[in-house]
Amino acid sequence: MANVDILIVEDETPIREMLRMVLRQAGFEVQEAPDTCQASRQLSQKRPDLILLDWMLTGQSGIDWARRLRRDADFSDLPIILLTARGEEEDKIAGLDCADDYVTKPFSPRELIARINAVLRRFGKGEKPGILHIGGITLNPEEHQVKIDRRPVNLSPTEYRLLEFFLTHPDKVYSRTQLLDRVWGREAYIEERTVDVHIRRLRKILAEFGRDAMIQTVRGFGYRFTAQL
Repeated sequence: MANVDILIVEDETPIREMLRMVLRQAGFEVQEAPDTCQASRQLSQKRPDLILLDWMLTGQSGIDWARRLRRDADFSDLPIILLTARGEEEDKIAGLDCADDYVTKPFSPRELIARINAVLRRFGKGEKPGILHIGGITLNPEEHQVKIDRRPVNLSPTEYRLLEFFLTHPDKVYSRTQLLDRVWGREAYIEERTVDVHIRRLRKILAEFGRDAMIQTVRGFGYRFTAQL
């Protein structure tokens, strides 16, 4: 990906080398740091387009550094993807409070690149998404068109963005606050209950095609979209 620079912060040399190879093969420019101290020095010299950050690092942890960056006016809007071996939903929710996405180890290079491009698109960079097909739902970003079982579906702009986000982030739990950040934008001043309203509307539309169960309520956490019904 020409002119897109990614900073890898990973303390395990073999993993860092693997990430460097995968990213360069995908066309990204790459910076590297083994810890948050060196990563901070590199940030002061050159701002990357995205940080690929290991959760557990020697010294300061990746998640603590991500929280610090979110409080820094110069870097609060810098996209961050956490790499983590933690699979519990509590950990995932905690990670998404300070990062834009997370990838659970072990992961495939294809999944990683797809996640990176999805985050970059939200920030106005990255490749344009192709046509999405999940569970009988087809979303064509270029035509801004949605079909279910090959039948056209009319969605409001917000419902479209919400469905597109779910289709590109299946089987993950997102809190209402996280959905507001990722669908409405961090600068939007909207109450959390607005998310519930649009979830209900989207479910009602999906129910017409027997797909409303694809949006699951995870009590105490938020919502998950899944095609595994």
